[in-house]
Amino acid sequence: MNTIWTNLAFIPTNKEWLQEHQTLLVWLGSASIATFFLGLIITPLIVIQMSEDYFLTDRQAPEDSFKGKHPFIRWFALILKNLLGFLLVLAGIAMLALPGQGILTILLGLVVMNFPGKRRLELRLIRVPGVLRSINWIRTKANHKPLKLPA
Repeated sequence: MNTIWTNLAFIPTNKEWLQEHQTLLVWLGSASIATFFLGLIITPLIVIQMSEDYFLTDRQAPEDSFKGKHPFIRWFALILKNLLGFLLVLAGIAMLALPGQGILTILLGLVVMNFPGKRRLELRLIRVPGVLRSINWIRTKANHKPLKLPA
């Protein structure tokens, strides 16, 4: 038994750990505050831009707005769009434990991104209780029609 306690003697106390990692904690706190406020700004903007029939199965895929542009511009825009979506998903995951609209932010990050199986995952998340209600509340406040879902 004495060997266990001797091996654990090098572990610092909580106060020591907090003092040693003060810079890390400041950065994490700042990132938490930034994602909270960015989520409050970006989430409604994306929700308002969605067409009311976005989730309908017979909906046509949107026209590529960069079609006909230089391939570098198309790839840059695609990478930038997917990076924004990925950051929203990460912020949404963080908001599951921190203040913010976690599931809604994850859903909007997925809406922005392009990947296989996207439609199924979006429909699964939009049917989480409260998510559709929250999205439609934001849309109503902006004088937009509520989203329509497939039966």
